[in-house]
Amino acid sequence: MPRRWYARPPASRSEIYRSGVVVGDSRTGEADRIVGPYHVFGLLAPLAKLPAMTPVLLPDVGRINVVPVDYVAAALVELIHIEGNAGQTFHLTAPDGVGLRQIYRGVARCAGLPPLRGALPRQVAAPLLAARGRAKALRDMAVTQLGVPPEALDGLGTTAAFRSEKTREALRPSGIEPPPFKEYAPRLWRYWADHLDPDLARRGDPSGPLVGRHVIITGASSGIGRSAAVAVAARGATVFALARNESALGDVVDEIRAAGGQAFAFGCDVTDTESVETTVAEILARFGHVDYLVNNAGRSIRRSVSASTDRLHDYERVMAVNYFGAVRMVLALLPHWQERRFGHVVNVSSAGVQARNPKYSSYLPTKAALDAFTDVVATETLSDNITFSTIHMQLVRTPMIAPSGRLNPVPPISAEHAAAMVVRALVDKPARIDTPLGTLADVGQYFTPKLARRVLHQLYLGYPDSAAARGVSRPGPIPSPSRRRPAPVRLSTPRPVKRIVRMMPGVHW
Repeated sequence: MPRRWYARPPASRSEIYRSGVVVGDSRTGEADRIVGPYHVFGLLAPLAKLPAMTPVLLPDVGRINVVPVDYVAAALVELIHIEGNAGQTFHLTAPDGVGLRQIYRGVARCAGLPPLRGALPRQVAAPLLAARGRAKALRDMAVTQLGVPPEALDGLGTTAAFRSEKTREALRPSGIEPPPFKEYAPRLWRYWADHLDPDLARRGDPSGPLVGRHVIITGASSGIGRSAAVAVAARGATVFALARNESALGDVVDEIRAAGGQAFAFGCDVTDTESVETTVAEILARFGHVDYLVNNAGRSIRRSVSASTDRLHDYERVMAVNYFGAVRMVLALLPHWQERRFGHVVNVSSAGVQARNPKYSSYLPTKAALDAFTDVVATETLSDNITFSTIHMQLVRTPMIAPSGRLNPVPPISAEHAAAMVVRALVDKPARIDTPLGTLADVGQYFTPKLARRVLHQLYLGYPDSAAARGVSRPGPIPSPSRRRPAPVRLSTPRPVKRIVRMMPGVHW
């Protein structure tokens, strides 16, 4: 539109200007808010994953009167400077409104959507748009999970028409008129997709699902945390390695950077609220955002309850790290994730939660508490696109299990194997990652609880406390609670059983 110069309008004039739904600039698509058709964009975007031959049928509902902001601004300036308009009302609207089908056609090609194949009767969507009372409440809850404000559906149900003949007549000499929606709709979509999409943070880099992601890993100075940090950085993520041992963190960061990855060390005690909040605030201030959190920091004690009756502090300090430490990290990051509408947490739990292994009465309840916390919070944050994965990790060969020596009935996996499970949880985001042995233990506890308890008691009798738990400085003859200690048993899962359990829904290996 040509640039025009005007004198200041008289101060005594009084006119009313009523615009339609104002969207972005028709030339650049630039906008500063989500309104009107932009809410529909969020519903249409997932359809781009469908094959091009998919038959898309939509009802002809909604008549939103859409006008670009550059037209509204130019029209206002022009009308204000036209003499003789005092006391009049002007509709700054388009000649016709656009419905759901028109919006779809306008953006289909640039959004990669399948072409519109036909129309559904308006009556198909009428009950949804006209819902009242309890039906409306259920509808609003459903669309909220899709990231659409409930009031956006109310706009689709409007049948109001705005006459703008007088406005167009007044603007005709200047040549200012609203462009057809189909002409500038692709620009609106492109700007929305690049800047306004509430789920923008969820999109991964085409070169890899972890490329460019920011990942916090607690307990990253050794064991699973160290191996996970190396593995995650190798996939293109920037790792924020947290632990109390800052010197060991420096070694991890040096190893990652030597391999061409990005990593930064932060000394942090997850049992200290101030330390966690300060660390998270520093990371956000320096790097802008965090995408993923791996709650790996943990502490384990293997001691029978009969040897722990005077050691309540064992239970308290394990709970402080394994449960409250993980909860602190989630609570510190939650407001940031809600603002970005994206975040994912990987909690390193234990297969022992499923099996209820004896001699871990201080350790396993902390992981069970974390599992329960995760299950509850995950149901509350789903609409914010904040998700959780729980890894019921089997025994891992790390310094944490060294005091147990050969007193564990199951052979441990390597830290690199465990790190691969963490990577999978970050990439695929399953609700759970279970092992075959853990699943079988879970099934046994459910269907044959008495038998499962007998088997576990036999393990308790066959694998006594360590020397440290028995309060002796040198390992000597180990007293057995039974007269004859059974030989160590190495448990494995037959392949046919693995195949059957893999078919169970909700279980991921």
